[in-house]
Amino acid sequence: MKKVLLTGASGYIGKHITLRLLADGYQVRASVRNSAKAEEVRAAMLTHLPEGFDLDKKLSFVELDLESDQGWSAALKGMDVLIHSASPFPISSPKDENELIRPAVEGTLRALKAAHEAGVKRVVLTSSVAAIYGTDLPAGKTEFDETVWSDPNHIVGRQAYTKSKTLAEKAAWDYIAANAKEIKLTTVNPVLVIGAPLDRHFGSSVSIVERILNGKDPMLPDISFSLVDVRDVAEMHVRAIGMKEAEGQRFIASAGHRTFIQIAKTLKSAFPKRKISTVKAPSAVIRLLALFDGEVKAVLPTLGKHIGVNSNKARTVLGIDFVSVEDSLIETGKYLVDNKFVKP
Repeated sequence: MKKVLLTGASGYIGKHITLRLLADGYQVRASVRNSAKAEEVRAAMLTHLPEGFDLDKKLSFVELDLESDQGWSAALKGMDVLIHSASPFPISSPKDENELIRPAVEGTLRALKAAHEAGVKRVVLTSSVAAIYGTDLPAGKTEFDETVWSDPNHIVGRQAYTKSKTLAEKAAWDYIAANAKEIKLTTVNPVLVIGAPLDRHFGSSVSIVERILNGKDPMLPDISFSLVDVRDVAEMHVRAIGMKEAEGQRFIASAGHRTFIQIAKTLKSAFPKRKISTVKAPSAVIRLLALFDGEVKAVLPTLGKHIGVNSNKARTVLGIDFVSVEDSLIETGKYLVDNKFVKP
């Protein structure tokens, strides 16, 4: 039975990875920020695992901080695999970009160094498509793929979150190339992650669906998103562990590309009683709103640009049959409505 240290286990994606690992028979040591988060993860697992599952035997917890060395060596002792999924993910950019960049980069290096010292030879890192699309599309390409890297000086690549993911993933590959060639690294690079959470605690990636269902915007900006279901993201992490073909590879996690209007129309069709706008806003209006709304400001660099990403590598190498964007959107919406996360 392989033993896995999973960082960021209390996150939206982290809980799904935890569940997927346990269902596949792995023994999981989950890192959380505090004991309250550990109980949150336990409760979520018990809700979704079969009755009689011996959770105490398969799941344990350790407290780790991305910005502190304390506990990392002990946490990785005896582990076969590290899945590093812990990283900050805000919906709008902070005033100081280092609030994101420092914990993302230092946390990744801290985890890798501890894994190296503990003799762990298999690492799966949760990166992001943000480490790929923050640059101009290279000549000859119609979509971004895993060969492309974001440019931290580009108008899109210099956004705080995008830069944090780019620098953290580059730091991981560079560290292994220079110091730990025996470690086989795989990165999973998800696009915007949606899908029903495992409990009532989840992060900001679902907020796009929540925003549309709440009818917050009378008009919608001319932007688009690539989207992926959280279950597929978890599946990619777990499949990568045992696949030699996945070693030393990046994998984009994406089910498809949709405009904001298309997303709204899907949700309006599924929830016809809700006041959901499907009207496209003039770009000049969006630029004006961005002066007062940080969430709106964050999308300005992609306004009017509709370039997708290519996830064929995940389909062919990892064998992922992605949940459709429409099914994932509707399941996310149903979860938010049923659990009263959106106004009646």
